Amino acid sequence: MTLTRLHLTQFRSWNRLELDADDRPVAIHGPNGAGKTNILEAVSMLAPGRGMRGALPGDQARKGPDVGWQIRAGIGEYQVLTRALPGQPREVLVDDKPSTQIALGRLMRVIWLTPAMDRLWTDTPEQRRRFLDRVTLSFTPGHAEDALAYEKAMRERNRLLRDEVRDIGWYRALEAQMAETGAAITRNRQDAIARITAAQDGVAQDGAGDSFPAARLTLLPGEGFADDPDPESIASRLAETRSRDMAAGRTLTGPHRADLGAHWGPQDMPAALSSTGEQKALLLSLILANARALSGENPVLLLDEVAAHLDADRRAALYDEITALKAQAFLTGTGPELFETLQGRAQFLSVLREGATSHLA
Repeated sequence: MTLTRLHLTQFRSWNRLELDADDRPVAIHGPNGAGKTNILEAVSMLAPGRGMRGALPGDQARKGPDVGWQIRAGIGEYQVLTRALPGQPREVLVDDKPSTQIALGRLMRVIWLTPAMDRLWTDTPEQRRRFLDRVTLSFTPGHAEDALAYEKAMRERNRLLRDEVRDIGWYRALEAQMAETGAAITRNRQDAIARITAAQDGVAQDGAGDSFPAARLTLLPGEGFADDPDPESIASRLAETRSRDMAAGRTLTGPHRADLGAHWGPQDMPAALSSTGEQKALLLSLILANARALSGENPVLLLDEVAAHLDADRRAALYDEITALKAQAFLTGTGPELFETLQGRAQFLSVLREGATSHLA
């Protein structure tokens, strides 16, 4: 569904913002610190989770945790409100009825790329796992429920391990839950990788293929059986590793230790060994493939400072790909010249900041 309206109150640097949008890309430009990224973060809060910065709700209010904030949005025919009042957890309402963050994932599929993600291929497995789960969530909103159930059962198992509880019945019950949800998590991830791979097929024949080469993705087992989609096998392995886990005081193997591998080109070059520019291009290739695979869902792309590490030709190829996808996109950059080839195809917004408040010029 298309995001048609965005209304912010006391969110980050914005005392108030009212923005109408259509299906064209939105190019947001202005100096560093003006509040451009805060607009993208607000849109990312219309998806499950803590948004593209991973911030706690109390850290997102313009004047601190004692104030609170709210975001109103029109998403297709639905009216959405999400807010965090002082001292309260984040709330979600759809058409004025209490709802859940997971329900947001079924209304709008949000994909983002931030400068911090440029280090993805050289960062920790945890960061790549989070990236993969965000991609997976865009295809399967219920992935969040599987992940939450798995984490809850694992926390209980870890507590038993730390307390050196030896009642096998307790472990079997928890490990059965971990096996079922862990297998679902792995299947969801494998399906997401397959859909990204399929979306990249044939890209080399179009203009964007040369600029954003396809990556060969693999789900790596990390330590143990993080790539096992069989619940019976997972339950058996958890039972086998119980003694070792008790010595460590935590669950050492499972889907929570998975990693994402990426190789590209005829040399099958590992992404971590590629140049900074190549790593950026690979990441953009995956983001575009994600959007392409979701074309029937009208995904929303959030591309923060997307021009960094891209030459003029790659910028032009990126903008051509976005418009060809007919994906709604919000892009930020320091100046309008970075979006020159989007002239006539995008909505342009200039953002300035005076004191502690951002405003549209």
